[in-house]
Amino acid sequence: MDGEVRFAADLYRGTARYYDRYRLAYPEEMIGDLVRRARVSGSGRLLDLACGTGQLAFPLRRWFAEVWAVDQEPDMVDLVQAKATASGAAEVRPMAARAETLRAEPESFELAVIGNAFHRLGRDLVAGRISGWLEPGGCLALCWSSSPWAGAEDWQRALAATLEQWTTALGAGHRVPAGWDEARRRRPDLQVLTEAGFEVAGRREFTAEHRWSLPELAGHVRSTSVLPVAVLGDRAGAFDADLAAALGPLGHGGAFTQTVSFAYDLARKPRCRAR
Repeated sequence: MDGEVRFAADLYRGTARYYDRYRLAYPEEMIGDLVRRARVSGSGRLLDLACGTGQLAFPLRRWFAEVWAVDQEPDMVDLVQAKATASGAAEVRPMAARAETLRAEPESFELAVIGNAFHRLGRDLVAGRISGWLEPGGCLALCWSSSPWAGAEDWQRALAATLEQWTTALGAGHRVPAGWDEARRRRPDLQVLTEAGFEVAGRREFTAEHRWSLPELAGHVRSTSVLPVAVLGDRAGAFDADLAAALGPLGHGGAFTQTVSFAYDLARKPRCRAR
């Protein structure tokens, strides 16, 4: 099926070092829970699609003999390679490719994960391709985390308002296609997976408290597809000053506390039935 909004391919260009430093890690509790529920063998192959700088690939790698870390942004892949080399993670194979065009052997992965990105992909095409790549009984996990501006705290509302003002001022609103979430409202992600032949195994949710500093929030903004360094340009300093003016009075000892929500939706490829 089609009719879904298409995101530009290079929205995260130039964000890799900010993405790696300022995106929050998935909780260890969530990683362990996913490994248990996916029933990984400890000797299989993992596919991390739209991997960013390896926020899932690296914490999961110790349970796999090989990890494919795939992203369409070459600078993300370069940073994954540098991290793998520095940590001696020879099992991590970074590769630059789109999820929709990646080539892999049938039934060659035990687990596939997608972190905060399924909505940016051609969901039907990618779900079908992953189903073909997974071993019978293998799993796909759609992993999610909440953004610092997604909340009801005064500082979160001020942050959201500041981002909206700057997005408008810099003409960056087009970087997220209008109506991007309408397709997901019409056909939720789990419906897409079910129609691709997966058996939905449910959602698991976790929370963790994080205390942001103003520099960390500014860095996180630079890791986004809407206001990265390339968009802020020579107005980055003015943005930081505006952010400090809007949020400074709302912090506690210079910190901004968020209860971060993490979750994953698990779906399993059915095992072959005996004839």
